[in-house]
Order: sequence, then C-alpha cells, then structure tokens
Amino acid sequence: MDTPRPWTDLPDDAAEGAAPDLKLVVLDMDGTLLDGDDRVPAAFWDLLPVMRERGIIVVPASGRQYATLRGMFADHGITTFLAENGTLVVHEGSVVSTSPVDGAAVDRIIDITRTAETDRNIGLVLCGPRGAYVEREDEAFLAEAGRYYAELSVVPNLHAVPEVHEGGAGTVLKCAVYDFDSAAQAAPALFTGGGPGVADLREGADGAPGHQVVVSGKNWIDIMNATANKGRALRQLQMSLGVPRSATAVFGDYLNDLEMMAEGDWSFAMDNGHPAVQRAANFIAPRNTEEGVVQVLRRLLGV
Repeated sequence: MDTPRPWTDLPDDAAEGAAPDLKLVVLDMDGTLLDGDDRVPAAFWDLLPVMRERGIIVVPASGRQYATLRGMFADHGITTFLAENGTLVVHEGSVVSTSPVDGAAVDRIIDITRTAETDRNIGLVLCGPRGAYVEREDEAFLAEAGRYYAELSVVPNLHAVPEVHEGGAGTVLKCAVYDFDSAAQAAPALFTGGGPGVADLREGADGAPGHQVVVSGKNWIDIMNATANKGRALRQLQMSLGVPRSATAVFGDYLNDLEMMAEGDWSFAMDNGHPAVQRAANFIAPRNTEEGVVQVLRRLLGV
C-alpha cells in the first residue's frame, strides 16, 4: 500500500472536492473517537445533524458490547452498530450478522484462563448477544469490565452460561480476556502456542482455521470466530445497505481496526495509532486527544 497521506492533504472545503458522497462514517471508539477521558467530544454531537441531513449513517465500531454502544449513542439517533469487534452487526434494531465462537472452544478458553489466574492477574468476559458474563467479582476487575460491558453479570460457573452451548454451536460472540499487566505478553503465553502445554486456539480440527486471538488494546485480548473482524462486519453492512467503499469513511487506531481500513476509500488511522494500522490507511488523522475525528469530519463535510 502507498504511504498514507496526512489529513491536511484533503481540500479545504466541499467546493474543492473534499466532501465525497458519503453514506457511511464508521468510527472506532477507544483511541479514535473518544478523547483522553474516554468521552465523546462535545463537538462531535454538533456534526450529527449535518450528517443526518445528508443521509450519512454514523456507525460506532467497537470491541464494546451492543448494550454499551446503544447506551452511548441511541439517544442521539444513532441506531447502527458494529459491536463486539464485528461479531454482532445491528442496523435499526435488526441483526444483520453474527459470528459466534464454537462452544468447545469457549470451554477451553474458560479452563485456560482459570488455570492462568494462579500466575497472572487476568479475568475472562464471555460476551453474548444478550449480555456479558464473568466469574471474577473483585472490584478492580469489575471496574475495568464495566467500562465496556453495560450488561454484565457475575455467575458462579461460566461453563454453565446457556450461551456457551445454546443451539448446539453456542452463541458466545467473543471471549475477552483482561490482563492487568500486558495483553501482548499474555496472548502468546496462554492462547497462541507460546510455551509448553499452551493452547493454540488458531488451529482447528484437521488443519481447519480455529479462532482469532487479537490483542485489541494494552490490556485486552479478544478471541473470536476465525472469520470475524470489523472489516468483514463492515462489508456485510455495506452489502445489506447497498453502500460501496467509495461512499465509506473509516476511522481507527489499533490492530482490531486493521481489516476495516480496506473497506473504505476514505480510511483514516489516528496519529496515535498502531504503525500497522497507519500503513493500511489512506490518510493519517490527528490524535484522538486532539479531537482528530471531528477535525477530519469537518474537512470532509465542508463545515
């Protein structure tokens, strides 16, 4: 891919061609839209009426659960979401697609995490379409999990959560592991064959694809269906709505946003983003702490 250009290479206003005929604006949350205090910048809300008037659908795309995203945005008229890192796509209250994790794999992840708790300060969140579930109930872990999962239940046994084996295959959308020290260190140590006796969840039966193990932040590891990612979810949404890449703007910062960069001709990696995401994007946006998404949208919209 060509070297991404700075966002300032965009023309100054719509009359100069800065404003494409956008139909989708897809926004990662942490490190992208949200500021340094995990808040949506106030100036972003001022742009919503402009985008709504032009028929642009704003799509939060996050590792956060659907209930959390809905709570953040539904009161502002936003009703389309790529939740749980793309394993659940919802448009105007209707499910567009889901990508569940195999029930046997979920059982394996539960056991691996329980065993690892003797050596690492970690906790597991099982993410289902109706809510999220944890066994660990200390205040420190629940505070971290509660930031991303508004519908969160403490249960005595994650193996017994109905979603694990519901319908035979299960409907767990994602297994999220929080490591208080380093997700980048924990992922290979526990889930990707990094040591003796360590599972490699990427390998399935008879060489078939297993599951993805994605470091989605400094402390979070997401384990998902092998085919699930925000890029695939965005393609499914685009097909459902009849929206092409040329009418799609995408903003992201971390590795769980990587595939999404290819699905919008107007792709922006944040200046604070991971180098791999920056290489995959067409443009570099200002940092999230500088309201980078707002700055770029104003330029794209010519307002």
